[in-house]
This record gives sequence, C-alpha cells and structure tokens, in this order.
Amino acid sequence: MQIILMEQIQNLGRLGDIVNVKEGYARNFLIPQGKARRATESNIAEFEQRRAELEAQQEKVLGDAKSRSEKIDGMTLQITQKAGVDGRLFGSVTHYDIADALVAQGHEVPKGIIQMPGGPLKQVGEYQIAVDFHADAVATITVVVVPEQ
Repeated sequence: MQIILMEQIQNLGRLGDIVNVKEGYARNFLIPQGKARRATESNIAEFEQRRAELEAQQEKVLGDAKSRSEKIDGMTLQITQKAGVDGRLFGSVTHYDIADALVAQGHEVPKGIIQMPGGPLKQVGEYQIAVDFHADAVATITVVVVPEQ
C-alpha cells in the first residue's frame, strides 16, 4: 500500500515521503495514529498545501525532543534489585523500572521510548540504554544495577 508520511518515522522515511508498506501496518498503526495517509491524488494535493505548516510543526516537535534528550543524555541511574550470590537477579530490570526511575528523578519519559534491544537486564552490572525521543534525538543513559543488601 502506498502512503504519504505525515511525520518522520525511523527506518521508514521523512515527512512527505511516499513509501510502500504492508497494508496491515498502514491500516492498523500508521493511519489511525495520524502518522500517514493513503497516497491518493487528493491527499497528496492537500499535503502539498499544508506542507509548510506540517514542517513547522515537525521542527517544534524535534526541538522539544532535543531539549528533553539533552537533559538526560549521559545520566547515570542506579537501580537496586534482589540478586543471588553469582550476580543474577531474582527477576529483571525492564523499561518500566527505568522509566519509573527517570520519573522519580523528575524526567517525564514514557516507557515506550526506552530501547532495550538485548531484552530485560538480568544481571548485576552497568548497561548503556538508548532513550529514543525522536529519530534525530536519541539520548544514552547508563543504568547501574546493584544487588540489594
């Protein structure tokens, strides 16, 4: 299905790009969330009329994301969990725990933007975690998991 992007989407394209995606992805995710529209002639013409307005809106979103990203970039979080003698955790540290720790420090971060490609943390140690506010504004934080005494 051909769609026109209404905002920048990581690994897909920038504002105004016409791309082909699977129908389910377009119908169930992109179109309902307002991230894209079907690439019909009328939608393309409407987009071209509103292009300047949409670009200004995207610049504002990017500026906000960059300022939020700069506030937490390089931050170190310490999370205490119960652990065995060998350093393995009883349970794990997930994006929920990291988001809660950031909120406790006064940074409003939704759990969905915390990138943990290796999955939940199951070992005591220090980990680099990416927080993806925008495709062009990614902060890296250090999460230190320590055993509970």
